[in-house]
Amino acid sequence: MQRFNLIDGLFLYPTPAGAYYAISGPDSDKPRRFLTRLLQQEQTPELSLQQLYALMENDDEEKVFQLLLHCQKLGWVQGVDSVITSPQGALDEILPDLLGKISENGKVLLADDQGFYLASSGFPHEVAEELSALSAELAGIHTRRSGLLINNMGIFSHAWSIVDAFGNSQIGFWPMFIGSHRFVLVIAGVPHFNQAEFVTLVWALIIRYLKKGS
Repeated sequence: MQRFNLIDGLFLYPTPAGAYYAISGPDSDKPRRFLTRLLQQEQTPELSLQQLYALMENDDEEKVFQLLLHCQKLGWVQGVDSVITSPQGALDEILPDLLGKISENGKVLLADDQGFYLASSGFPHEVAEELSALSAELAGIHTRRSGLLINNMGIFSHAWSIVDAFGNSQIGFWPMFIGSHRFVLVIAGVPHFNQAEFVTLVWALIIRYLKKGS
């Protein structure tokens, strides 16, 4: 068995790429379950074998280390030097500021699967309502045509975008799958998912909508 050593004094924290993977699809696999459980914690857990056993629901040391190494190689997890606590406060208070940080122009909204927006930054109310309704319609189209996209074309992304003549996104619709809940981020312009605020956004939604341990 290959030997692995954990670095002392670190705490497990998802990267923005890891947070994105955790919510980017409805299907469950081992990395996604691990990342989701990590984002169900009230604070970043200590990097220890016992914590990994619990987060991965596996007490096979070799398999636990292999999964951690896999996530590390893909840039989905990182070790931080100090504890980071989960987002505090009501969602309607913290979401607008978080949303505004993940777009180059601050125009972002979060909609539910019924086509109603939960929070918005930068969009007028009427525009936010219409975009939220459009996000639900696009979700229906994607569901009906998923066989073509996945099976025939090998396209596994659930995101849709309206692009300009150069192929640049003018407005994008990015689903977020959290347990049985489906949300959509509607973003004008280029998304900035590589921000700490995106991790915080995903963390807040998972804490709110996904029961711990599920």
